[in-house]
Amino acid sequence: MSMVTNTLGRYFAGRFVIAAIGVFAAIFVLLVLVDYIEMVRKTSGLVDVSAIAVAETSLFRVPQLLEKMMPFCILIGAMTCYLALSRRLELVVARAAGVSAWQFIAPALASALVMGVLATTAYNPMSANLRELSKQMEAKLFGNAPGGGVQDATGFWINQVNSDGQAIINAARSEQQGVRLTGLTVFRFDNDNQFKERIEAQQATLEEGHWLFKSVRRYTLNSPPVDQDSWTLPTSLSPAQVRNSFSTPETVSFWQLPDYIRSSESSGFATAGYRLQYHKLIAQPFLLAAMVMVAASVSLRFFRFGGVQKMVLSGVGAGFLLYVLSKVTEDLSKAELMHPIASAWLPVCVGGLTGFLALLYQEDG
Repeated sequence: MSMVTNTLGRYFAGRFVIAAIGVFAAIFVLLVLVDYIEMVRKTSGLVDVSAIAVAETSLFRVPQLLEKMMPFCILIGAMTCYLALSRRLELVVARAAGVSAWQFIAPALASALVMGVLATTAYNPMSANLRELSKQMEAKLFGNAPGGGVQDATGFWINQVNSDGQAIINAARSEQQGVRLTGLTVFRFDNDNQFKERIEAQQATLEEGHWLFKSVRRYTLNSPPVDQDSWTLPTSLSPAQVRNSFSTPETVSFWQLPDYIRSSESSGFATAGYRLQYHKLIAQPFLLAAMVMVAASVSLRFFRFGGVQKMVLSGVGAGFLLYVLSKVTEDLSKAELMHPIASAWLPVCVGGLTGFLALLYQEDG
């Protein structure tokens, strides 16, 4: 504990935090540029679309993408920090003063835990809110015409059956976890499964007992298209049912996940995805600390001993293998073949134990 709070510990912690934030900022800028170029390509055929609006949309989309890369930011940041300290012989001087490798990494471990707590409790809700804002901005950019303008290749699909027949709803974009949809196409069939009409609308909102469509154009087989300002479609779907169809666990804030789990359980829907996301966010601080352990195990070697490049590549490889492991366990959990707690904590345990055993072997033989 003294190493974490004394001057040398604060210095090591500061160097680690600066390196991690630097990597985080560099990847953020890169993702914003790539996403901005993609958004410019999608909006190139639209009129009255400003570059500032496109840039804001990309800026709001990226934080959620970057959240998934946070463990790698910590891994690369810790490796950069320790390699820089070793290159400048600061670790040599510290070792000569009797400071062990475990004392080197204690400040970074404490900093990673704090950063993980902030990422779970503050950054995750912020990224979820920004993603919701980006969806609203996308609706404004692409939803100026009936049918929603430029639509995604697949979008979101939902099927409902009422007393007057069947309706298949396709939406290009979803807002408010499916309660508000934009860029819609609806195919209606009668009780004999005969096609009745196709409906295109700019947006639709789920209200009590019905969908309210706006800026509607209706197509039938025997009459010309009809434009309407609004139109209602009866539905028996509840917000919980729509949310289960249109929302993804990654778009739900950490503080809202317990309510989503309870509402899905009460409605009889599968909750494996929401439970997995909840436990992954709880385990995130410890996953970041495990990444520090992995980084320290491959970057504390002195430059004069050589072999630094191989150690760095092995660290990157270890991070990639942990990512593959997390994806495999995530898919198993969503398929209900693995408990969400085991799926969320297995990469943490594997990464932490791997780094711990490697450091133990290097430092204590």
